[in-house]
Amino acid sequence: MSASPFEQPPLPTPELERRRHQVFPVLSEADIRHVGRYGEERRYGNGEVLFEAGKPTPGIMFLLKGSIAVYRHNGFDTCARISTLHPGQFSGEVGELSCRPAMANGIAVGSVRVLLLPAEGLRALLVASTDLSERIIRALILRTVALLEQNSGGPVIIAPRGHGRVHALESFLTANAHPYTVLDPDTDPRAVALVAEHQPSAEEWPLVLCPGVGLKKNPSIVELGRCIGMLRPLSEEKVWDVIVVGAGPAGLATAVYAASEGLSVLALETRAYGGQAGASARIENYLGFPTGISGGALTGRAYVQAEKFGVEIAIPAPAGRLDCASQPLQVEMCGSLQLLKARAVVLSCGARYRRPSLANLKQFEGKGVYYWASPVEAQLCKSEEVVLVGGGNSAGQAAVFLAGHAVKVHILIRKGSLASTMSSYLIGRIEGTPNIELHTHSEIVALEGDDDGLKQVRVRNSRSGEEFECDTCRVFLFIGADPNTGWLNGCGVEVDSHGFIRTGFNAALPLQTSVPGVFAIGDVRAGSTKRVAAAVGEGAAVVAQIHQFLADPAAPPGR
Repeated sequence: MSASPFEQPPLPTPELERRRHQVFPVLSEADIRHVGRYGEERRYGNGEVLFEAGKPTPGIMFLLKGSIAVYRHNGFDTCARISTLHPGQFSGEVGELSCRPAMANGIAVGSVRVLLLPAEGLRALLVASTDLSERIIRALILRTVALLEQNSGGPVIIAPRGHGRVHALESFLTANAHPYTVLDPDTDPRAVALVAEHQPSAEEWPLVLCPGVGLKKNPSIVELGRCIGMLRPLSEEKVWDVIVVGAGPAGLATAVYAASEGLSVLALETRAYGGQAGASARIENYLGFPTGISGGALTGRAYVQAEKFGVEIAIPAPAGRLDCASQPLQVEMCGSLQLLKARAVVLSCGARYRRPSLANLKQFEGKGVYYWASPVEAQLCKSEEVVLVGGGNSAGQAAVFLAGHAVKVHILIRKGSLASTMSSYLIGRIEGTPNIELHTHSEIVALEGDDDGLKQVRVRNSRSGEEFECDTCRVFLFIGADPNTGWLNGCGVEVDSHGFIRTGFNAALPLQTSVPGVFAIGDVRAGSTKRVAAAVGEGAAVVAQIHQFLADPAAPPGR
């Protein structure tokens, strides 16, 4: 920590370094005066710790005097300096919008005087000033990207090479754009020392070291969510205006529009913001993005937008039961007895991945069988041949993405062609990718492997009856999904014969279900168009209907 505060270390990528002026902008005196309307002045002494990785911060700090040295945290201790902030600059990352823990350490250099804005004050400033909002949010996002590139302030996962639980933890963190590091306890000295100290049993792997929290042995995804601050305590006393179940494109759209119009909003998401759309490698038919955009980038922006307007987003927080008889409505958190109250509930809970009837499928889930194709899975496919099952758009996007990493991608479909199930632009992309091979009238009939993972699949051609074996350690299943509505049993919300939620019982509130105050949007709604743009449209449209319901909940239904 002895480097001169005026010698700024380079940012982790050339692109970020070129944008340093956006990562660490300098505000004018007029800007700082405007900021002063939303914060309060604080003073700190030389060497004082202002914020720590893994711990909540008091808020974003706008420097008036002195400097703040910002250091990367590798999970064990403070290490390389990231930058030094000077008067006119400010601290923070995207997590400041919702009181999430810091991902870096900040130390006062000299006598420091700042304007401190807690999350509520920051959001008020961003809503009030368009110009400042643009510059501040861009800086917070780019800093978070830089910290992701450096794996700063995230959990450290320690487990023997190939341990099955590591993939689930990595997938959760990657899908939620949170930094992390994986260490091998056989080779990394820090991991060796930690294992020697705690002596984990076979059931206690993997070890996870959470900055600011401590060591966890074989934590669940829920425990990991709490560690990184994405799942915070929720009050059973508070009555939200709206609880949104599902934070895919439809749910995020509802959250953004409702919160921007003054409603208090809680969004519950099972795995990661963005839902299935968030896992799409590239969406090329979404209006306004002629060159396409990844699902993660699109929904990541929506997630930040929701936080900007004060939406509370809890991840992972699967809903377990809806009590429609109570007033206000109550949503029970899965795996707990906690009841969350709301005046209106929006069901945008999407679908669950469909699983084929293979005897030992569960044995290989996460150890060779996957239901999405993220960068985590792509890294596993290098120098390998992989099998992908499915003929829809999601399957096509995944196949093209994986082809950029795997030696070869085998696509299996039951039909004779992709024409009836996949967009033509994706079919053309697949046909133009030399290391993708399409196998029609084909399906997997058996999985073979051992405790270390999948080793081989047996494929049958339904026309000839011929079977052949394919040596592969990676199978991706994109065979569709079933509506995630089983948890609504007994609540009175009507579904169709396929399990999709019926709406349209009230002519004035066409997205309301059979239960007053409960609305359904997106893929889970019967008759919906299964496209991202349609989901976003329904998410926006339902907000007007919620306002109408909240204004007069006793209005009689119409046909």
